[in-house]
Amino acid sequence: AQTGYTQTRYPIVLVHGLFGFDSALGIDYFYGIPDALRQGGAKVYVAQVSAANSTEVRGEQLLAQVKTILALTGASKVNLVGHSHGGPTTRYVAGVAPQLVASVTSIGGVNRGSRVADILRGVAPAGSVSEAVANAAAKALVGLINLTSGGTGLPQMPTAALDSLTTAGSAQFNSRFPQGVPTSGCGSGAELVNGVRYYSWTGTLPLTNVLDASDALLATLTLTFDGADDGLVSACSSRLGKHLGDYRQNHLDEVNQLLGLRDWFSTDPVTLYRQHANRLKQQGL
Repeated sequence: AQTGYTQTRYPIVLVHGLFGFDSALGIDYFYGIPDALRQGGAKVYVAQVSAANSTEVRGEQLLAQVKTILALTGASKVNLVGHSHGGPTTRYVAGVAPQLVASVTSIGGVNRGSRVADILRGVAPAGSVSEAVANAAAKALVGLINLTSGGTGLPQMPTAALDSLTTAGSAQFNSRFPQGVPTSGCGSGAELVNGVRYYSWTGTLPLTNVLDASDALLATLTLTFDGADDGLVSACSSRLGKHLGDYRQNHLDEVNQLLGLRDWFSTDPVTLYRQHANRLKQQGL
């Protein structure tokens, strides 16, 4: 009965966030999501961009992969779906090459900066010893990620990633690429800009499953926020274009991690991706 349910007109390209990957040790970053979309008829590609670098560098890497996907499939456009730092990364491609993009969907996207990034930059200002120590630790983590995912050839610059994710860095990026970004408060942005449709959703419950080892950290980080958040990004910052909802998920639940552990009373993250693919299908995308 579900045959063709997720069969979008254009290929879907999933884009990971900071310290992300396509697949590491056989485990998808978007855990179980690509296969679920393909089973319903979608053509799905999982991008691998720098685990830690600026939005612009990651965006150029993604643009090159989009062009390759279009050449392979014969499609004229793609549907970009980005998580966390993947949100602004997809927005970059839509901003510089809107003719290649049918839609951009930002999930827990850092579209107006993260309070966590602001605090980290304050603790480790540019040129300080603390920045050097943090940068070395981040590069070690990225090295491990690349070793297990095959991304060793990509340039990594954790400090550039951090600057991109701060409130100030996001504001600078948004001045160049304002498409879909709400103009004020916690509202919705423009849904259709330059022929590209913009969507978003996010989680607002940092602690969702006591069996998930990552929840403790996210539950601690939520203390840095004043309002609703997913542990790393505020609900307002994540909004882009047509906002599709807030869910009982934290930042990792949004991509069905860790290994599918989530709030048992919330919508299955995989279901949200399948429903959205069907939404794109209904829009002729």
